[in-house]
Amino acid sequence: MKPHIFVRDLSQEEQQSLTAGLRSSDAFVLRRSQILLASAREETVPRIAQAHTSDEQTVRHAIHAFNQQGRAALQAGSSRPHHLATVLREDVTAEQFKTVLHRLPRDFGFETSLWTLDLLVKQWVRLGWMARPVSIETMRQTLSRLGINWKRAKRWITSPDPLYQQKKPLAIDC
Repeated sequence: MKPHIFVRDLSQEEQQSLTAGLRSSDAFVLRRSQILLASAREETVPRIAQAHTSDEQTVRHAIHAFNQQGRAALQAGSSRPHHLATVLREDVTAEQFKTVLHRLPRDFGFETSLWTLDLLVKQWVRLGWMARPVSIETMRQTLSRLGINWKRAKRWITSPDPLYQQKKPLAIDC
């Protein structure tokens, strides 16, 4: 059986902060203050969790955070992951991506002449630049992080080809 964990001995200032936290309009501060004061009364983690209808691990996190950070643990931190998993190999540069983007998809065996985010995902997985296929939103964000602004092709795009206006309706129907 694991030993019980409790909050460390509270200083007078910490005791006052936790007591003031009981009157807070912020639910996080209120709940954390309740948990920490209960732990200071030497209530066990399972009992505190049951009394506050929370998970035992939440109580343990609150106690550990307070023991390490003191009163700073009363403020909610970011819920964003500390490390975002990258889908790209680290040795691949934006210039390499641009060399692919400046070639036609047909050069890589696709049956279209316009790059789409889905096709880019397929090609980058083929090249080994990505370990697995990702969503088109992830691909768009990846391009953005590399400084590549992605915009889909619009129908108002023109061409210097003198027969472009005649060919354009045929391309739209494809």
